[in-house]
Amino acid sequence: MTTTLVFSPESANLKKRTFARRSLLPLERDYLWQISTGVVRTLTSNEEGTPITLGLWGPGDIAGRVLSKADPYRIECLTPVEATRLPVARWHEATEAAIAQIQQFQELLEIMHCRTVDVSLMRLLTWLANKFGHQIEQGQLIDLRLTHQEIAELIGATRVTVTRLLNNFEKRGMIQRLPHRFIVLYEQQPFWHYEI
Repeated sequence: MTTTLVFSPESANLKKRTFARRSLLPLERDYLWQISTGVVRTLTSNEEGTPITLGLWGPGDIAGRVLSKADPYRIECLTPVEATRLPVARWHEATEAAIAQIQQFQELLEIMHCRTVDVSLMRLLTWLANKFGHQIEQGQLIDLRLTHQEIAELIGATRVTVTRLLNNFEKRGMIQRLPHRFIVLYEQQPFWHYEI
């Protein structure tokens, strides 16, 4: 579910900028950032300073201070990123990207509110495979370097729980892990918990 780029920076006289992994995109109220390459996460923190991930955004997606009332608010690069700064006068051209962002946010909310953490985690892995993955022989490769802590922040779990569940998923043949990457296996169907 990747959005197409709204602008070609060259044709629109907009400047594309490059950011290193773990750097922060500058925040300004009268600009949006459209991601050309790479992945960013938007995040805030609670009163104890615990990070809360608000979303993951890749090529074609938009991010910016104006899209959230969260305070504090940051846009962190999870990979090297190229992004174009879109001035307020051009926002009307980003309607498709804004609609995609709303839909993605609702998908993440649904994932976070599963009844059990194991279902949330498997649904998140499937979502990541669909959004940021690509097909290889063994299945869908999530080629995105996320720590167990970052995954936990996405689903509202603890790092220890995520590590335990990922180990369990791997033992059950549901996923295959490579260093900092996951393969979601095709032949494995999502598991569901039924209540009678």
